[in-house]
Amino acid sequence: MLIFDDDNSRAMTLSELNGLVKEVITLSLDGDFWVEAELASVHESRGHCYMELVEKQERNNTPVAQARACCWCNTWMRLEPKFIRTTGETLHAGMKVLLRVKANFHEAYGFSWIVNDIDPTYTLGDMARRRQEILQILKDEGVIDLNKSLSIPMFAKRIAVISSATAAGYGDFCNQLVDNDYGFAFTTRLFPAVMQGEGVEQSVINALDNINEEIDNFDVVVIIRGGGSTADLSGFDTLALAENVANFPLPIITGIGHDRDQSVLDVIACVSMKTPTAVAAFLIDNLANTLDTINDITQRISTAVRNKMERENMRIQRIEQYISTAFSIKKIKAESMLNDYASRIRNAISQRLLIEQNRITTIQQRLPLTLKGRIERENMRLQLLEQRTRAVDPINILRRGYSITLHNGISVKDPATLKQGDEITILVENGVINATTK
Repeated sequence: MLIFDDDNSRAMTLSELNGLVKEVITLSLDGDFWVEAELASVHESRGHCYMELVEKQERNNTPVAQARACCWCNTWMRLEPKFIRTTGETLHAGMKVLLRVKANFHEAYGFSWIVNDIDPTYTLGDMARRRQEILQILKDEGVIDLNKSLSIPMFAKRIAVISSATAAGYGDFCNQLVDNDYGFAFTTRLFPAVMQGEGVEQSVINALDNINEEIDNFDVVVIIRGGGSTADLSGFDTLALAENVANFPLPIITGIGHDRDQSVLDVIACVSMKTPTAVAAFLIDNLANTLDTINDITQRISTAVRNKMERENMRIQRIEQYISTAFSIKKIKAESMLNDYASRIRNAISQRLLIEQNRITTIQQRLPLTLKGRIERENMRLQLLEQRTRAVDPINILRRGYSITLHNGISVKDPATLKQGDEITILVENGVINATTK
């Protein structure tokens, strides 16, 4: 091994230093090693399979080690079919695998592990298993579908956004909302949060708590971030964060920005989209659908009103025709009835006049006889009254020897009513006697 002192004149070039590292690795790590790791990402290029390996802490799901690995084409052509036959799956992110690897360091491309074999008995990675465990807990708690049961409001325009202020995905999201083809005016408010690493869980929970304090100001919540490796998304796969999202009273839309992976939040959120721009497109489409619905309802109402008016106009026309015909018929009937009444009245009057004339004639004929009889009866009654009046005349009483005593022109019936010295008048048949009482 070469050792250099601090003399700058003997400084190494980068390629020389990397060559030294390669030599050390070759000498120190000669041979193959079986390693257990989780696949953070897997992709093929030109027949080769490139992997990103990750190891995480058990408690908080935080990556503690990462490395690149490569399976060359001739080896990969042999290992992939075997792995698929055994597990029924292809290698994918989140899968825990057992690899036989050999250390490799390239002066230009750095360190990587060369995969020479894969144990197909490892079919489900620790990351996926952890997600399944969290989802099962949520299912047992009865909250796994709570947020999914919420409906996206038809007029979802007030958006609470949980993201990093510097995330490219956040900028793309806002720009797409502003530049929509319909001219819709969205209102967005950012609740900043850490979107990568150990602080994701508590940071997003704090943002949700802040939104909940003024929940009436928002229609939906959006959780977005830009792309990244599967390891970068591990902060979204925690039980505490999942419980907060599942129980949140507003619909939550996720756009965590990874095409190949689905986090726990994606599973339990009301709506899950792959990217922030897809979330923006979803919100725009939601309003567009609402606009289409309004336009459709408006058109249907307009058509219904127009049809109703046409039907009513036709009905009015029919009524007008009916009224005109009915009025003519009614008028003819009324005129006929009035003529009949007039004729009957004239006849009745004529008959009544004839009867009354006959009655008057009869009365005229009977009246003289009736008057003569009545006069004779009244004369006889007057004679009887005269006889009775004469019978009670005071003169006749005086003629029989009686007298009438008067005091002040009033007949005296009781002597006690007089006092001494009263002047009295005594009427007798042949004269008047004046006297004074003693």
